[in-house]
Amino acid sequence: MVCPSRAQLAAGVRRAVRTLRTTFAAIWEHWRAYERIEARAMALLRAWLSPEQRAQLDQYNRFDVIGSETGKRYRICYGTSTNVYEIDGRDRVVVGWCFRPAGSLVAGDVMLAQKIALETDERAALVVARPFPSSLPPRSDLSSAG
Repeated sequence: MVCPSRAQLAAGVRRAVRTLRTTFAAIWEHWRAYERIEARAMALLRAWLSPEQRAQLDQYNRFDVIGSETGKRYRICYGTSTNVYEIDGRDRVVVGWCFRPAGSLVAGDVMLAQKIALETDERAALVVARPFPSSLPPRSDLSSAG
């Protein structure tokens, strides 16, 4: 077995460091692009929210909507899945609903699609939604008190 020389070891270390720097730079740029996309999506979502819903989003990272057919209240929490909760008259979670648009979308875009679906065609949204138990921990604070 031949042992590498110090020069060979140093060259290998330099290559590894360059590879790591390139990889970390790519990860950092990908993250920055994601943050820009999410910021635009959240700005669009905020433009579609009522003043009350914007205040809820600012304070609790979620907002409530009223279903178009049943008048039930749903709480949409920040996230892209398992983030919609049906809320009863005493502000308790009844059941969670998991539905989202197809594709790889950021949270702001998913939440806007969920809002529009529930407020304009609640029944169609719930036909494709998968219920999940309300005993699962919520994505954000579900209480109205914070």
